[in-house]
Amino acid sequence: MDEDHDSRTPPDLRFTYANERTFLAWNRTALALIAGGLAATQLLPRFSEPYGRRLLGLPLIALGGYVAIASYFQWRRNDEAMLQGRPLPKSRMAIVLAVSIGVIAALAAVLAAIGNR
Repeated sequence: MDEDHDSRTPPDLRFTYANERTFLAWNRTALALIAGGLAATQLLPRFSEPYGRRLLGLPLIALGGYVAIASYFQWRRNDEAMLQGRPLPKSRMAIVLAVSIGVIAALAAVLAAIGNR
């Protein structure tokens, strides 16, 4: 057993559960992104651009994969910080998600405008 382990006190159980709920919420977001990406590639009508559906769907699927993986590492960092009594580390997931969705939305608007020519 290492010496650090003895100095750690378990965090309040409510914080542990809140960290877990946040992790699960990020994963619901990841699943929604993946499902939306699959729906875009398979269910949208064809655009005049030959790869339009893939241009929309594949970034959503990739973003969902990123969010799922990043949420695990963020959960672990939060858990470790709580065990050590440190402030929770900052997460970049919110900005990555917001910017990515904004870019994909702009791409969707361009594809929709081109498709209606």
